[in-house]
This record gives sequence, C-alpha cells and structure tokens, in this order.
Amino acid sequence: MRIDVVTLFPEMFEGPMGESMMYKARDRGLLDLRVHQLRDYTTDKHRTADDIPYGGGGGMILKPDVVVRAVESVLEGAPPDTPVLLTTPQGRVFSHPIAIELAQHERVVILCGHYEGIDDRVRELVVTDEISIGDYVLTGGELPAMVIIDAVVRQIPGVLGAEGAVDKESHADGVLEGPHYTRPVVFGGLEVPAVLQAGNHAGIERWRHEQGLRKTWRNRPDLLLTAQLSESDKYLLAKFADEDAARHE
Repeated sequence: MRIDVVTLFPEMFEGPMGESMMYKARDRGLLDLRVHQLRDYTTDKHRTADDIPYGGGGGMILKPDVVVRAVESVLEGAPPDTPVLLTTPQGRVFSHPIAIELAQHERVVILCGHYEGIDDRVRELVVTDEISIGDYVLTGGELPAMVIIDAVVRQIPGVLGAEGAVDKESHADGVLEGPHYTRPVVFGGLEVPAVLQAGNHAGIERWRHEQGLRKTWRNRPDLLLTAQLSESDKYLLAKFADEDAARHE
C-alpha cells in the first residue's frame, strides 16, 4: 500500500513513522510511505504556502493554488478511486470501520491542515473525505495523519505478526478487549485470574469476551449501540445492569 502525506512539516513524521510496527511494514515492503513538503509546490521565491483570510479574522489560510497543485502532482498515476483525506476537526470522526475501509485501497493521500485552516475551494476540487480524530483542536493535521496511518497500516495483511490479531483487537467487533496478564502469577498481592491459568482455551475465550463486554458496558456504553451482540451478550449486559443497580441501592 502507498500512502502520500502532504504537509508543511514533514520532519514530524520521521520518528513515529520509522519505529515499531511502522518500520516493520516499510521494511517488509508492505507500506510505501511518502511525505511531501507543501512548500515544494509554491512558485514564488519566498515559498509562500499561506495567506491572510478574506473578510478578516485571525490566523493564516493555506493557499488553494499551492495545495491543489501539490495534490494533483501526488495523484499522477494513482487509481481514480484514490481517497484524498483532509485532516480537520470539521470532518467525520475516525473509527475502526473507516480504517478497514481505507486499507482496501491501493493508495491513500492525506492532506494535513494547518494554521487557521485551508481555502475551502480545496475541499471542492480535490478532497474526497474529511477526517477528525476527536472533538478537540490540535496545532495541525500532522498528528491526526499519523494516527490514521497507524490504524490503517495494521489492517494490511502481513503487518501484524500474530495471525488473526487484528480481529481480536478492541473495536474490531464493537466491543473493547478484556484485561491482559503475564508473569509473575502474583504481583502486588493480586493474582492472575484462575481461568487464565487453567489452560481451557474455550473457557479462556468466553472469559475474555465477557470481561471485554463488561469493560465496554462500564467505559464505552455508546459502542454497544452498534456492536455485533449475540443473545448471550444481551443476557450478560442485562446481568451487568442488574449488578450496577444493586450496587447503587
């Protein structure tokens, strides 16, 4: 998979995109990540990529001619369905299903917003989707771009070592993962749950699923509105609700 990033600050990607899973994906030839300096597509001697906004107001706006030129250059030779994402707090909130959706593409282009924003004509001319990673404002779109890249790349077959690991992660089926433990068996006066020590794999899977469902109920009940729930899951949720009600009586 090839991912192109257009940004004013390409150096920000050097550390995070060269470590851990991202390094392995690139080293194995599974990810071709190319980060482009937006100023390389300016035409004046000062390499101006932004200007003051019409109508007044604070901040600077990324220039449409520079941005569109950059995106169109990056898209040369790309499949016609290549997504061009703009990272912006005004976009749809990023999620696991969106990561899976993007991972199906041969190429993806990410345009990092910065300063006060971007000329709105860029949205109309070259952007196909707008993505936000949450309801807060960051200095620029570089960190959101890295989050998107990380979540998408781990969906590429062969990137993660353990087969099926992607399907077992939090949010994969709309339910959070349960707790994890490793040695020593007893630490700080707390012992690893007996079910995990027993070696009954079917029992362990049931326990992990129940604990994940319990964590989702307590920490992210909103996810349950769209989660894939079985009848036994619904029974457990009713049980959790009864337990909570009894605890608050």
